[in-house]
Amino acid sequence: MTIVPKFSKENIASLKFDSAGLIAAIIQSVESKRVLMMAWMNAESLALTLDRGETVFWSRSRQELWHKGATSGNTQLVHSIEIDCDSDTLLIFVSEAGPACHNGTESCFDTQIIYSDLEPETKS
Repeated sequence: MTIVPKFSKENIASLKFDSAGLIAAIIQSVESKRVLMMAWMNAESLALTLDRGETVFWSRSRQELWHKGATSGNTQLVHSIEIDCDSDTLLIFVSEAGPACHNGTESCFDTQIIYSDLEPETKS
């Protein structure tokens, strides 16, 4: 893996955005390594994320930029951004200031498990 000190805004054009100008962003906790959420970014929201150091997404339903935590206070401080092998998905490691999900849960993936062969966690 190549380590780039700062992904420049000029490099954004090298990413593969879909026909709507969006790229998938998987948000993962830098502390727990848990996947917190998946959201969409466009070139502008990625540039704003790089400038602010906090996640900014594109809301497909509202058709507007969305600074995560701007109203709730549950911001996400960006530690690193990785690009997948096809340059069409981002993996963003963050420190979260609160729940990632709009439902108030730590992760958007707390709702339902449709398959698991893992033993349930036991609390000690």
